[in-house]
Amino acid sequence: MSPQHPEKVGYGHVIESYVTRMYGGLPRYLVLNSGRYLSPRWWHTTRFTRHLINDAAAINDEELEALLGYEWRSRLTAAWLIGVDRRDRFRTRIGDLLLASEVCYSGAAYCFALARLGTPADAEILTAYLDRYLPRPDLDYDQPAALGALLRLDAHLGTHHADRFT
Repeated sequence: MSPQHPEKVGYGHVIESYVTRMYGGLPRYLVLNSGRYLSPRWWHTTRFTRHLINDAAAINDEELEALLGYEWRSRLTAAWLIGVDRRDRFRTRIGDLLLASEVCYSGAAYCFALARLGTPADAEILTAYLDRYLPRPDLDYDQPAALGALLRLDAHLGTHHADRFT
């Protein structure tokens, strides 16, 4: 699937509203990708988190689809918003994007979303990803995030999917 700017489908506002919104001089996607929000010394954590939760509840499905159809920054942000709001109707879409592994940096966000959804179906998607990509040391992009998400799901669900990978 070739990426399409959200502007072309009538949702040009989503990039500025959700992806490049600034916090402490950094755009949201970069804060999410870097994990800066986890630092107790970052003064913007409370505001950032509050806005992320509010935006996850406010964004509609069409806007999320527009973000998922674009580039890595938009996909990363959309996956986080899906995970935070636990939008399970996006499970298949997130799983397809993770397995396709088309763009850099967004895979860890897909894993976060699946871990937040927290069902056996999400564990199956992560297991399928690890089955496909662990044997490929030349494609070692998101295996740590996928394994971490699967370990979290195993702990939550009382399952042992990750045992064969550890």
